[in-house]
Amino acid sequence: MRSSPARSALCLRRVAQKLIRRYSCNEGASSGKGLVLGIYQQEGDKEPKFTTAAEKFNDRLGGKLRQLVCETQIDGRLGLGRVFNNIDPEFSGVAVVGVGIEGIGFNELEMLDEGMENVRVAAGIGARSLADEGCSQISVDAMDYAEQAAEGSTLAVWKFGDNLSKKNRPVFPRLDMWDSGDMDGWTRGIFKAESQNLARRLSDAPANCMTPTMFAQATVDALCPCGITVEVRTMDWIEMQRMHAFLMIAKGSCEPPVLLEISYCGTAPEDKPVLFVGKGITFNSGGINLRPCKMMHEYRASMSGAAAVIAMMRCVAALSLPINVTCVIPLCENMPSGMSAKPGDVVTLLNARSMAIRDVDKAGVVVLADPLLYGQTTYKPRLVVDIGTIGVGVKNAYGGGASGIFSNSHYIWKQFQRAGSLTGDRVWRMPLWQYYKRQVTDELGYDLSNDGRGEASSCLAAAILHELVPCADWAHIDTRGTGMLSMYGIIPYLTARTMTGRPTRTLVQFLYQMACPELK
Repeated sequence: MRSSPARSALCLRRVAQKLIRRYSCNEGASSGKGLVLGIYQQEGDKEPKFTTAAEKFNDRLGGKLRQLVCETQIDGRLGLGRVFNNIDPEFSGVAVVGVGIEGIGFNELEMLDEGMENVRVAAGIGARSLADEGCSQISVDAMDYAEQAAEGSTLAVWKFGDNLSKKNRPVFPRLDMWDSGDMDGWTRGIFKAESQNLARRLSDAPANCMTPTMFAQATVDALCPCGITVEVRTMDWIEMQRMHAFLMIAKGSCEPPVLLEISYCGTAPEDKPVLFVGKGITFNSGGINLRPCKMMHEYRASMSGAAAVIAMMRCVAALSLPINVTCVIPLCENMPSGMSAKPGDVVTLLNARSMAIRDVDKAGVVVLADPLLYGQTTYKPRLVVDIGTIGVGVKNAYGGGASGIFSNSHYIWKQFQRAGSLTGDRVWRMPLWQYYKRQVTDELGYDLSNDGRGEASSCLAAAILHELVPCADWAHIDTRGTGMLSMYGIIPYLTARTMTGRPTRTLVQFLYQMACPELK
């Protein structure tokens, strides 16, 4: 079905399908400025309702927008809409996108603020549609949630293009807010989304373009201009600190390992910091326990935990959060060679306990062990959080729906749960029981094993890490299903078959809640 020349050519399919479909194309539409407007679905047979900004725009056109919406039968269902071309002299394209039911709020069963998430979806789909039509500047209706509109639109228009030739690299449109006074919320949303885009760029880079040394340089480039201190520790320093477990994995590659110490001081220097430890295996082949070749390229994002932590730090500095944060990031490759760790090798950790590396493929807990111990000894943190793509169990359990979280503190878990419900990037708690701890510690010839016994890979990995954090409040976030390639159940404002950068915004929101508890 073709629309008149004044109307666009773009129809948005149902959000469940996460696709944008073109029904017709107005080739005469010129590139330039675009506008995203929202429209609410009404119950029963009532006509859909414009947002405040859309109603003003309709008045500006003398009711023409309402007429076009009725003719094209846009009913306000989430993610469905059209782009109308050349109906206003200022905007070459106007995307009207459904925001779902007006006034919808927190859904306890979903543990999600659906009103916020619907705005991210609508703003993201609209902005991407206009960007695909060539708009170089896009104004976005805040739809009562300026921060979330900024997040959705900024995430949606971003594409990884570092490896394309210059003529084929994507040009990202400039985004601004239209007809809303909440500039602070819009700015926060831009900071959070751009930080997640940084994590996406780091994670999506090929392994030969993001070695440990290159990752360290990218970190310095991203954080030092923000006033964050970055110390780059080389192999000599790592050997002097006797981080033998870290070196056991790193020595299998010719790429030298690096350890990053990152510090942000947002309050009194004597205040105890929050310590983050991010898994930074820039390529994880499985070592001698080699992984299947099919989809092995995905494991260039085994450093996505570290990427999310780096991106989080950039956003924390941009928001000037009143909290002290310290990060320890071990960076290395896990490769097969004559120097690789062999299944059954035993190494002594910084706390003098021994760990058997029975499965070199499960190198995440081995790489994190010594940095976790070092960070606690050096910084005496108030709270420890480690994050990385660790066990396939959490991916099998949740897919891309949520990151798995293990914690010895109910308070910390509830803070992360709340943060995920607000950002739309949820986490869900998994068990940290003695049952699993016995399966990693009840050994005859050594204190710990890196794989344990049984099938619950993610729970066993968390039990190992918990053994290394005996006293402090601690959370372990496993992003095996969320931090790598997005394949199934794609979030509409992210891109299929690319790295996600998750859960960067949830980490930022968590720190915001910890820094400003009175502003919840």
